[in-house]
Amino acid sequence: MIQSMTGYGKAEAVLEKGKITIEIRTLNGKNADVNIKTSLLPRDKELSVRQKIASELHRGTLDFFINFEPNAAGAAKTIDEKLVKEYYSQITSLRSSLQGFAMGSTQVNDRMNNDLLCAILRFPDVADFNSKPEVITEENWPLVEAAIDRAIAAVNEYRTREGAVLYKDVTRGIAAILKLEDEVESYEKERIDAVRAKLLKTIGELGIKYDEARFEQEMIYYLEKLDINEERVRLRQHCAYFMDTIDSEPFPGKKLGFILQELGREINTTGSKANHSGIQKAVVRMKDELEKVREQSMNIL
Repeated sequence: MIQSMTGYGKAEAVLEKGKITIEIRTLNGKNADVNIKTSLLPRDKELSVRQKIASELHRGTLDFFINFEPNAAGAAKTIDEKLVKEYYSQITSLRSSLQGFAMGSTQVNDRMNNDLLCAILRFPDVADFNSKPEVITEENWPLVEAAIDRAIAAVNEYRTREGAVLYKDVTRGIAAILKLEDEVESYEKERIDAVRAKLLKTIGELGIKYDEARFEQEMIYYLEKLDINEERVRLRQHCAYFMDTIDSEPFPGKKLGFILQELGREINTTGSKANHSGIQKAVVRMKDELEKVREQSMNIL
């Protein structure tokens, strides 16, 4: 069964400092374009993760995310106690040395000291609340790698479901083209008879005497130029090849695109040789179906 290049997968892992969530999102693309969109992944693991994603997901624009939710212990920050004491000592010393400073009651001083301590704790160098902890370590890497594998598996499951929908759409389009080709074939005798009658009518109107044997030879030559039998045969062969490819190959997307190019050539040539309104209308509908199949097949892996 074919797969779509559009996919999404998610997996979680619980580490000592909190929970990480792995997300992988994929869109269609000509090659495997892996984008690591996280700063939590260690540098020494980036290459192996890229290779794993590319080898498992094969093709497309592949975006990889890691989100981290710290637990209570992981969210706690270490305060630089020595620096807090130094700040506190300097500020209280400055306060005491100010002339006219009224010490006030003990209760007031306690409240002021508490306010002073809270203010010091907000100093940026006392506790760096913006710092990012080392979440992924060598010790917990097996848990992270297992989560990545589960996310990749989820992407492939999603792609398979989407691929089933794509299969129905594109095969319906190919069946519609074959049905329209039957319609073209039904016009063939009518078209030849109409061309012959038109030429005879024109000759009759002009009052020209002609050699019937020579006329038949010229008629055969003229009709050979308008013959679309080869185009019809090749179109059916291309449709059969399309179905064989989509049913037998695991990742047929690129090849299907080439087959559709050949189908388009045969349809265009049929239209240029048609010389019949019914065939031309059928060709326009073929082109419409072909374009729908082409758009859908661009997302087939």
